Amino acid sequence: MSTLKKGDKAPNFSSKDENGNSVKLSDYKGKKLVLYFYPKDDTQGCTAEACNLRDNYVALQKAGYAVLGVSSDDEKKHTQFKAKYDLPFGLLADTDKSVHEAYGTWVEKSMYGRKYMGTARVTFIINEKGILEDVIEKVDTKNHTAQILTDGAVAPKAKTPAKKVVAKKASKAPAKKAVAKKKVVKK
Repeated sequence: MSTLKKGDKAPNFSSKDENGNSVKLSDYKGKKLVLYFYPKDDTQGCTAEACNLRDNYVALQKAGYAVLGVSSDDEKKHTQFKAKYDLPFGLLADTDKSVHEAYGTWVEKSMYGRKYMGTARVTFIINEKGILEDVIEKVDTKNHTAQILTDGAVAPKAKTPAKKVVAKKASKAPAKKAVAKKKVVKK
């Protein structure tokens, strides 16, 4: 994982976005920035994370945040991913991994005993002065905005298992049987 921590100065970067435009950290001077690193466009976890940020984008903007996603995918893949899910924020095509290296997110991973290099899913919250306000290393892809806006400025998280259990217990309660009235037949 990244060796950067809360309070550190955010490393400068320069990369291309999905449209081939140059993007630098200095472009966000005086603004708060959510810089999130994700492994690959159009995969389950990465799509869930991007869509959560998209669905809560207005809340992020109201809190003063700009959002930038970073992966090692190229501009073409980013353009397709952004269009497919109607993402309102930019995606950096860090194909040379210079931004990953600066933030310590290009790491050795392991799957099924095979070691390989890949992107660590980490989000950096950068304040107006270019200082890391927070580093989120355990990203909850489906509720990521709630992790960023810890003041409760977003919609509530998904129902907790405890709530589901209560609901299930209530639905299993036996229904009251209707008491049938006997008809009295006169002879």
